[in-house]
Amino acid sequence: MVEFVTRSELLGFARNMGLTESASLQKRAQERSPQGSTFLSHSSKDKELVAGAISVLEDEGASVYIDKKDTDLPPYTNRETAATLKKRINQSRKFVLLASSNSQQSKWVPWELGLADGYKGMDRTAIFPAVDSQGQSGWVNWEYIGLYDRIVWGQIKGDSENRWLVHNHIKNTAIRLSEWLRQ
Repeated sequence: MVEFVTRSELLGFARNMGLTESASLQKRAQERSPQGSTFLSHSSKDKELVAGAISVLEDEGASVYIDKKDTDLPPYTNRETAATLKKRINQSRKFVLLASSNSQQSKWVPWELGLADGYKGMDRTAIFPAVDSQGQSGWVNWEYIGLYDRIVWGQIKGDSENRWLVHNHIKNTAIRLSEWLRQ
């Protein structure tokens, strides 16, 4: 059985780090080069969840990049912003969308996911769903979000421990997140 991470769990991961370490983690992800990194896309409405997601991904071996304060991005949306984001997504090794019910309303999230699909394909793109509670996950199957493998907590058949996995819900197969990040 696999489970999605909840918003409160991601917030807890960030809180467990402490405010200083959490801020430092995000700052490193913002300053890191996207070259060879894991691009973490998210809705600006989910910014409080980012540190927890970065923590999970980096604990599994990722080098996470977020574009929040990329100095090459202009302060307002224009063609230059779009060109820079295209370049950053293309430079990254993997693409992870921290998805929540806010993702569908975002102007950038669907566009970034579409770019990642075009540059990386489905095998190097994953959704990291953050649900309000385990019973409220219907949005995870919305249109484009439902097409991709998901980062979940669970067990691989024959394994005795729960761990972070990349789950193909269509084939009902999974691999360890750490392994997916190395591929």
